[in-house]
Amino acid sequence: MSEALRVLVVDDEPLARRRVLRLLGGIPDLEVIGECASAEEMLTRAQEGVDVVLLDIQMPGLSGVEALQLLPATGPYVIFCTAHDRYAVSAFDAGAIDYVLKPVEAPRLALAIERARSRAQRARFAAEVARQQAAPLQRLALHSARGIVLVDPLEVSHLVIEGELVGVHTRSGVFLSDAPLNVLHERLPADRFERVHRRAVLNLACVDRLEPVDTGGFTARMKDGSLIEISRQSARGLRRRLGL
Repeated sequence: MSEALRVLVVDDEPLARRRVLRLLGGIPDLEVIGECASAEEMLTRAQEGVDVVLLDIQMPGLSGVEALQLLPATGPYVIFCTAHDRYAVSAFDAGAIDYVLKPVEAPRLALAIERARSRAQRARFAAEVARQQAAPLQRLALHSARGIVLVDPLEVSHLVIEGELVGVHTRSGVFLSDAPLNVLHERLPADRFERVHRRAVLNLACVDRLEPVDTGGFTARMKDGSLIEISRQSARGLRRRLGL
């Protein structure tokens, strides 16, 4: 039996919460740890060991997308449940793993939960493998069209989630890895690399400049010309790290 996912349901409409809670009751290996009527309440509850947040977008106060940007870069996973399809691009850009339209139906919700479960299992397995390594790896093993390439971690500029894979950008090109972003981050030198978004890790030595944005975060302009979003939450830690 797989480990139970701990789920938090967030919606300002009581009827919508009840519907989702009823549907979750039919999904095995899942523990609903609570429900919230606002994004602000969710930000507090999400610190209590939550694996997955089912989050509405349009709510009084903070929107769902704004709240997602305030969550730690390392989790929990966020699945949006909304009646509006126009926010899908911004939701995925912010790091959501799925986008379910209301009225929520049982098969679609089950698919979203299984997607979250798969990611959680992959992350746990990869983290356990990394912990069992006798010594830090001196090379990252990355897949390419010509086989597995061993890359010096210091040649990595940045890593960005691209669909179900992670794009590892290096001086030699871009390689794809099926390892979770947090696990790849753990295998990189901590004095150089910073998690700056749910979707991105940067080599600070490869940043040309940081450009402030209206949300309170930054856009990192890399030396290779790439532009990487730094979330408002991550920007706070980065400012402290850089003495700003």
